[in-house]
Amino acid sequence: MTNYAVFLRGINVGGINLKMADLRTALETLPVTGVKTLLASGNFVCATGASDVELKGLVEACLRENFGYDAWVVVIDRARLAALIDACPYPSDNVKEHSYVTLASSAAVLDDLEALGRELDGVALTRLAPEALAWLAPAGGTLESPFSKLTAKAKYKSTTTTRNLRTLLKVRDAMA
Repeated sequence: MTNYAVFLRGINVGGINLKMADLRTALETLPVTGVKTLLASGNFVCATGASDVELKGLVEACLRENFGYDAWVVVIDRARLAALIDACPYPSDNVKEHSYVTLASSAAVLDDLEALGRELDGVALTRLAPEALAWLAPAGGTLESPFSKLTAKAKYKSTTTTRNLRTLLKVRDAMA
């Protein structure tokens, strides 16, 4: 059994509202154990004998069937999530800037996103791994930040999702 973190894209924003209790109920039909939902943004942890690719397909199908929307998730195992957090050079508790990590199920898509992000003025980016890119945004101005607007483009929604570094720490700790 492997412990995984699963990050849902676009939950409780843009009209896709899921109650975490309903999400847990739907996930109970999958071959997973120890499901814990975290925060209302659609993060959960679980254990399974399935691979990360298999779990991604199972969860996306479950969400589409149970909640009727085009669901996309990024799946990362416990060790990999811990390594990504450790690799992040930005602080988790800076009051002036918030640290974010964009997670991707496609390294090629993240390559494109990173290249476009590097063309933006004043954007701090650090590639943590093929599937993760860390960046900073001013506190209180995340959604208006140029890189946040870039990551929100429709062409990235099926393969990427972004989380605050503090959220990733909470997800990692829930897998302990």
